[in-house]
Amino acid sequence: MSQHHLPREPLPPSTPATVTVFASPTSWIESEAIAQCRQVAALDGMRHVAAMPDLHPGKGAPIGAAMASTVLYPFLVGSDIGCGIAVFPIRLKRAVPERLAARFPDLDQALDPVRDADDPAWAAVDGAVPAGHLDGLGTVGRGNHFVELARVDTILDVRHASRLGLDAGDLVLIVHSGSRGLGERILRAHTEAHGAGAAPDPAAYLSQHDDAVRWGSLNRRVLAARVAHALGAEPTAPIVDQCHNLVEVRDGVYLHRKGAAPGDGRDVLVAGTRGTASYLVAAHAGPDANHSVAHGAGRKMSRADALRRGRAKHTVEELRRTPVGSLVVCGDRQLLFEEAPTAYKRIEQVIADLVAHQLATPVVSTTPLVTYKTPDLGSAARPDRRGHRGRRGRS
Repeated sequence: MSQHHLPREPLPPSTPATVTVFASPTSWIESEAIAQCRQVAALDGMRHVAAMPDLHPGKGAPIGAAMASTVLYPFLVGSDIGCGIAVFPIRLKRAVPERLAARFPDLDQALDPVRDADDPAWAAVDGAVPAGHLDGLGTVGRGNHFVELARVDTILDVRHASRLGLDAGDLVLIVHSGSRGLGERILRAHTEAHGAGAAPDPAAYLSQHDDAVRWGSLNRRVLAARVAHALGAEPTAPIVDQCHNLVEVRDGVYLHRKGAAPGDGRDVLVAGTRGTASYLVAAHAGPDANHSVAHGAGRKMSRADALRRGRAKHTVEELRRTPVGSLVVCGDRQLLFEEAPTAYKRIEQVIADLVAHQLATPVVSTTPLVTYKTPDLGSAARPDRRGHRGRRGRS
């Protein structure tokens, strides 16, 4: 969360910003992503760009980077302010993926204060909803967002895992989602007036930004509560909840993180794919890395390439069961291909790079059981023998 101290005066224009890429020579880093880092480094007031091993090109700015500047640039954070990943312990009597996948609720349908007044997930809302933004509350969103039921697989740091209350075989909900339109509204208001330029009133932007960060964290709690209740479990508090799209005012400068998680002594879930492990790490990144770590595996294919190549190699049904035996709940066929595990870098290489550069220590790995992307309407959306289509209902 931002601490609203005024930054020092900008550096002289002649002082060049530095760029450091925390990846090994064998890691997949696109030249376009490096070029975007250099473009960011050329901005007025920029001091240092730290690129994580999951670095890949974004719309106008790299994803997987932490960028320190004496000038605040909203476009470096992007529209999904407050996006992050949280981990919630969950207790279930039996974890049969086929049965549990069918019980996930429709997380495209927001909680409505009137229609859903009695929904127990409202208990996750403690106090007022930030910015009064009810649109999309309790929804996961598109793109790479997901809610995943996973099993703790390997304990890599026994003492740290014990402090978190984790043991091999435990179940967790992993929730990756953001501010669901609130951040987009904030960025749009800025870009309509100032384009990709600096925020003319940093304090005013940060006030709205902080609402979006709080909203994203709240939404992850509501999502976890909705799923826990649907699976017959009691909701729990998160043991990890780190935002990776935000601005932090640190050491007198604005530290922009776009797809990079705070790495200054925090616990971070570095997400793999729906068909690979994820890793919970203890982050201990220093100033060279702008106190940041990777947030996930990072894309190695554009969505268009993943769609084209995926359709040539896989069927929809093949993508709904992953190589690790988990199930994917996703009614959006295009999204299934765009988010295929092959579209991403190897999570093991990303973690190895973090370790090699002394940015983080792995604590546990998790294996997915059910990954929810969008409601799977199944037979309700397919024609019956008379040619009629079933009505859309809740999953």
